[in-house]
Amino acid sequence: MSDSPAGRLQALFEGHRLTPTQRRIAHCMVRRAADAPFLSSVELAELAGVSQPSVTRFAVALGFDGYPALRRHLREVAPPEPGAAEAKETGHNEYQQAVLAEIENLQHLAGLLADPRPVERAGRVLAASRPLLVLGLRAASSQARGFAYFAAKVHPDVRLLDEGGSMLTDRVDAAVRAGATALLCFALPRHPREVVEALEYARAAGLTVVAVADSAFAPVAAHSDLLIPAAVGTGLAFDTACAPMMLGRVLLEAMADELPDAQARLEEFDTKAAARGLFVE
Repeated sequence: MSDSPAGRLQALFEGHRLTPTQRRIAHCMVRRAADAPFLSSVELAELAGVSQPSVTRFAVALGFDGYPALRRHLREVAPPEPGAAEAKETGHNEYQQAVLAEIENLQHLAGLLADPRPVERAGRVLAASRPLLVLGLRAASSQARGFAYFAAKVHPDVRLLDEGGSMLTDRVDAAVRAGATALLCFALPRHPREVVEALEYARAAGLTVVAVADSAFAPVAAHSDLLIPAAVGTGLAFDTACAPMMLGRVLLEAMADELPDAQARLEEFDTKAAARGLFVE
């Protein structure tokens, strides 16, 4: 587990049976890890979009006497990162703040990757699947498509699932019949119901589900065998997903490391691309 404020918060929440409302509060606190120790219960309720009593019940569910006790604990174990408060007072405009928030998300991801074992495990699972399914709907479709594009350069059979509907389960069935053992899912807010249903179906079909999600408390968590979180930015009208994209590239690297002919495939592609004049140099 990362020793960053977000990582310590996730460690605090893990192992507790939280209601959907409580998971929403936990998710909000992880995303605002630097501020969490200093938020009042009313402020946290407003940020999470829940009632103030829900925040109190959340603290009790974690084993504290109330929210003040939880906040005191957070100030002891998850202090703000150096410079976090100063950064908020420098007068950056909303566009700069959005970029700085994404940099913070990437820093949290870097801290999480200090333990490479989950990514290495995911790489082995994805490399071993023939074919490999890659799922991403709506906001996550671009993440899935980008991963599938590059993965096809080193993996012999990658199948992209970026459209919902009744055909989605048909394509899962076809992949399982062809020998698939794993599915990689990119799950970003707002989380489509179809994604949760697809993962539930995929696991029932015997597939191992690896998920890249915006939080360890995302709705897909209950239907994933291995979930690696990468936060999204929420400072603009539409969420930004630099950290999930970076995590996708890291997973590509880990998968390629497990494919003995990955380098040969890349060299073959480069040779054919040069012969076809595919790229303008």
